[in-house]
Amino acid sequence: MLQKRPHEDVEHSAGPQPQVQRAGKIRACAECKKHKIKCEPVAGKHKCSKCLRGGLDCVPYNPLQRFQDEDALWKENAQGEIDQLRSAVQLLLRHNQLPDLASLPDKAPAAAQPVVISPVTVTENGISTTMIVPPMDMTRENSVEPDLDVESLVPAPMRSLYDLTRIRNLRSSTRLKSNANFKEDDFISQGVVPQAEAEDLLHRYMENMYQLLWDGLLVPHKTLDSLRRHSTLLTATILTVAALHTPGRGEMLQKCYNVFVSLAYSTCLSRLQNLDDVRALCLAAFYIPNLSWKLSGLAVRNAVEMNIHQSYHKLLRGHAEQRDNVRLWYALYVCEHQFSIAYGRPPLLHDDLAIKNVEHFINSTVVTPGDMRLLAQVALFKILTEAYMTFGSDPEQPLGERDFHQLRMFNFSIEQWRLLWQPRCEDSAVIGSYPSKGIVLYYHFARFQLNSLALRALPPPNATSSESLSYDRREAANIAISAATCTLTLIFEEPDLRRAMTGVPLFTHTMVAFCATFLLKMAKTWGGVAQHASPLEWTSEPAGLGLNFNIGQVLSLSRRSATMLVKVADSLNEKHLTRHIVRGIKELLKHFDTPETPSSAVHTNQPDTGLPPSGQLGMMGGVGAGLDPMDGFNMYDLIGSYGFGFDESFLEQATTNDFGLWTT
Repeated sequence: MLQKRPHEDVEHSAGPQPQVQRAGKIRACAECKKHKIKCEPVAGKHKCSKCLRGGLDCVPYNPLQRFQDEDALWKENAQGEIDQLRSAVQLLLRHNQLPDLASLPDKAPAAAQPVVISPVTVTENGISTTMIVPPMDMTRENSVEPDLDVESLVPAPMRSLYDLTRIRNLRSSTRLKSNANFKEDDFISQGVVPQAEAEDLLHRYMENMYQLLWDGLLVPHKTLDSLRRHSTLLTATILTVAALHTPGRGEMLQKCYNVFVSLAYSTCLSRLQNLDDVRALCLAAFYIPNLSWKLSGLAVRNAVEMNIHQSYHKLLRGHAEQRDNVRLWYALYVCEHQFSIAYGRPPLLHDDLAIKNVEHFINSTVVTPGDMRLLAQVALFKILTEAYMTFGSDPEQPLGERDFHQLRMFNFSIEQWRLLWQPRCEDSAVIGSYPSKGIVLYYHFARFQLNSLALRALPPPNATSSESLSYDRREAANIAISAATCTLTLIFEEPDLRRAMTGVPLFTHTMVAFCATFLLKMAKTWGGVAQHASPLEWTSEPAGLGLNFNIGQVLSLSRRSATMLVKVADSLNEKHLTRHIVRGIKELLKHFDTPETPSSAVHTNQPDTGLPPSGQLGMMGGVGAGLDPMDGFNMYDLIGSYGFGFDESFLEQATTNDFGLWTT
């Protein structure tokens, strides 16, 4: 059996010994510890020698003091960061038109799962927009008890659902309060757009465009402070439109456009709206071509959610404050119908009581000159919408012979419209004869748009066939040709219209593009037939088709249109659509030029005589069977289709790669 070896240490071998109490150690004071010197106590004193000499408080050093100081410093820094984050979240909520942070519940229910709100980045055409998406929660009003109020026995179904559940998200929310903190949280105060630049752009808008759109109906605020206080979206819209109409402001245009797109994205699903936000969407639809269709529909839906469509009924019941809301409803009608008919798509708004009683609105209220011009367009687009519903927009559906009686009735309505409204739209001291001449311009364009339906879905003319069009179809086609020609000629000959072209909405520029393109494509289509006729027949009525179509005049008008639009574009931003319209017209004109007959052979300063200019026959000689210089162009995409086809056809034929603003 092994035995343990005795340990040499007697104390260890004897087992654990009691610890000897050490003498208490005097700790150095905090001051000596700080200077790393020996702390020498003084007999009979409560201070050490150093503290006595310096007259300092002699406090014993506490090793936990350092941790306490660090903890206090961390808490101070953390509180500052929390305050900064709270301010940033509040700014994002206001920027995206979401409820304030204070309105959110302080504490979620115990059974509820935590909701993580993460920024969502949306990228379209190279433009990234970051938005804060609120949680999809069904929060109830403070009063949650259902009420059997019989004030409205048959309300809308969703109103009944709201009354029953009191779920806040089911109720339309209208924010009519002003933004009192606009100087702290909008894009101008953040330095995205300098205030001096914003003031200059607003001044240009008020000077050049304010009067053209119904005497500023969509812009009720005339100062930058007032705009910023009432609607950040309207402010961004005006600055974007102004920059788009200012040469040499490409960089500023892009900044304003980015801000506008970001705000518009947030507006799509926001439940907090005001009237100025609706005005902003409508105004942007009139001037920003790549977003016009989307914005017009969004403006209408937001306005309906705010019950603007009921303003006319309230006005009839004596609520005079609803007059401006009715005007806004009329503006939305014109905006939405301009672009729906232009694109050949059914409109969202129908002819309600306000639209049907335009004359009653004139007789029952104080009507301004801007109101007259607005109501004139309401009456016109009411006629065009009825025609759209009658004939449809199917480009492969030709008009039957029985349809021409109805077409003549619409032509008669257009004639009556001009006779009624042109005297009502008086000239202005600011924009001259633009109001009355604008009525004439829209008259010609409406006749062109209606009667071009006579050529819809017809087979291309055959150069070897003498088959002529029917009398009714030929009559309508000749009206369309005459109206397109008169549209372009009117702009050339009226100086007030030419001056206004730098500030008119997109729709007017589209008129010029549509008319010029229609006539050029007619020149190509009927030109192949014309070359088989005698020169005299070719200049008047090609090959028995019975169309009063002068190819020389068409080419001259088209070149004059391009020349005029070049001058207009010089006063606009490089991104403006007018420059691309000019490029598109010139591209089409190139297909009529041959080495024997260059473009310079047609002098635009010479009057049109009805006969082809010298060298014109040689130019048209290459446009016929066996040689098609316009290969790749669909000749019927704009002829006779109710709607411009402007987005799908004309812009594709222009140099779309140059649309820097809309694609980057």
